[in-house]
Amino acid sequence: MSLSALQEFLAGARALVPLLVGVAPFGMIYGVLALANGLTPAAVLAMSTILFAGSAQLLFCQLVGAGAPAAVVVAEVGLLNLRHALYSAALAPRLTHLPRRWKLLLAYLLTDEVFAAISQQEAKSESSPHRHWFYLGAGLALWGGWQLSTAAGVLLSARLPTSWPLDFALPLTFIAIVVPLIRDGAMLLAALVAGTVAVLVAGLPFKLGLLVAALAGMAAGWLVAGRAR
Repeated sequence: MSLSALQEFLAGARALVPLLVGVAPFGMIYGVLALANGLTPAAVLAMSTILFAGSAQLLFCQLVGAGAPAAVVVAEVGLLNLRHALYSAALAPRLTHLPRRWKLLLAYLLTDEVFAAISQQEAKSESSPHRHWFYLGAGLALWGGWQLSTAAGVLLSARLPTSWPLDFALPLTFIAIVVPLIRDGAMLLAALVAGTVAVLVAGLPFKLGLLVAALAGMAAGWLVAGRAR
């Protein structure tokens, strides 16, 4: 028996609640670091609302603070967000019946955490005619948590010691998201290669190590998946 629209919506919100434990400090850290890198409080909050991509927002602030050229900023932020195209491709077949307004809304709300919650839900239950309400519930739960945590970071910025290594929450959050989604050898190798290369080239200027590590991980996963096929 399929769930109603309201039941799917509430299930999506509940599925996201455990992930907010990692998202909340991440959002506060973004607010603190963004102010430390020269953004105004209004710009910090506007970026969270308009861009709504935590890792890209944090990377943008760090690159701007380091004086990176505009081309480097665009290339690295663009590559970092390229994964969202993969998320969209994975979900598109399930959303073809929806009107454009629904697709636009869900595209805006699609993030790493939301995709993780959706993937886990799809793996353990049959598809439902109201499953897009699950997507909406998960997306709005994350959106609200991210806006509140960003605002908290802006308010707390002046009270936190600048010596605290606050950016450690970013890799921890992504590790918690990625590890449960690794399901085959290609994905495992891609993660291992990307992580290893990221450590080896961490000293490159303007965070270029992230770009190199991402390309290396994708290439390794693509090679293994191609051989398997």
